Amino acid sequence: MNIGTLLQTIILISAALSILLILLQQRGASLGAGFGASGELFTARRGLDKSLFRATVFFVGVFLLAILGLLIIPA
Repeated sequence: MNIGTLLQTIILISAALSILLILLQQRGASLGAGFGASGELFTARRGLDKSLFRATVFFVGVFLLAILGLLIIPA
């Protein structure tokens, strides 16, 4: 297994986990938001929401670094 194959595997896994973590995050959008009402409330992230956010940032970072590594390493 060469480094290119390893980086491609890392890209696939980190992309899938990033998508999953993004979909697990919830933003409070009420029914009125679909009709143009803007009743959004911004609060601090706590507990599981904060952990999901940090894990998402981590896996997106891994994804970007793996893509950059794949571009730098000659084929």
